[in-house]
Amino acid sequence: MLGSGGVLAAGKLLFVSVTSGVNIRNLLGEAGVPRGETTGIDGGPINILLVGLEFRPDPNMLVHSDTIIIMHIPKTRDQAYLIPLPRDIRVEIPDYPKTNFKSLSTKVKAAFAFGYEGSGSEDEKRARGVELLALTIRNLAGITFNGAAIIDFAGFEAVVKELGGVNICVDHPAESIHLAENDDGKLQRVVYDLETGMIDLLPGYHPVQYKAGCQRLSAEKAMAYARIRMGTCCPNGDYDRQRHQQQLLKSMVEEATSKGMMSDPVKALRVAKAAGKAFTLDTQGVPFDRFVFMLKGITANEMRMVKTNGGEANTISGSSDEQLTVESMQMLAAIRKGALTDFFTTHPEYVAHA
Repeated sequence: MLGSGGVLAAGKLLFVSVTSGVNIRNLLGEAGVPRGETTGIDGGPINILLVGLEFRPDPNMLVHSDTIIIMHIPKTRDQAYLIPLPRDIRVEIPDYPKTNFKSLSTKVKAAFAFGYEGSGSEDEKRARGVELLALTIRNLAGITFNGAAIIDFAGFEAVVKELGGVNICVDHPAESIHLAENDDGKLQRVVYDLETGMIDLLPGYHPVQYKAGCQRLSAEKAMAYARIRMGTCCPNGDYDRQRHQQQLLKSMVEEATSKGMMSDPVKALRVAKAAGKAFTLDTQGVPFDRFVFMLKGITANEMRMVKTNGGEANTISGSSDEQLTVESMQMLAAIRKGALTDFFTTHPEYVAHA
């Protein structure tokens, strides 16, 4: 949103007001672009690691990265590709002395959790989680990052709420497993158990239903939709949820850069401030105004959604873990080489169409 031309055109006062509230700190640690190499800010391709954290109904639960997205911006700076990493792919998480973690072959979503564990402030623990996740991705595909951002779902929902909701085209009828409502439209956030279903559902409440078609969704319903990965809507599980998350991201950008938003500077400022408070950003030492300015040409129309593994599960026999296909590994190699556009020329089926 900050990178959009409309917000920049709103003036320096808006920019300063927003950026003063952004939590900027080093998240990548040893996983960032090595010193002495080009940062991407001066003309090369840019890779940014985006991490979303799940709701934690139980504070004693491991803090997994619920969403892992590589945002790749080619050197032309005219597009942004969002490449989701399935959270259940089996990877080798490397040793991490900061938490005394010893290498382990397991699901990639656990990398953040093993970095997060231990003492320290919430910011320090989240930074360790992002670093170990980024180191794991570097182990997997040799990709280093020029920046990173982390947000939890509560913060994400706050941004959508300030936007006043979003327009989403629901492709298949779906049922939420995290949100219920009664006949008066009152909502209840619920916990879901694979064996027993919704836990502590109040009398008179039922799972929120989504009909197929384009519609306006509130922040709560939009976030719940983005988390759906079960039922008749979602034969491919987490891959269908990735599609829902991509739909939400694109809808948020469209809403934030719409003419209605830009013509209401007070609302634009509220939304941008909510975004600034909701996430932590790592620019790898690049001044924030320069980091944002390089994204100014990317709008919702230039965001390309990608289907890792072609959008279908690729489970390892005898386990619940998954693995990347040969083509997906080639795609990650293309990211590393700055040749992702060439990859899609020969593999157009990997580009998602909302």
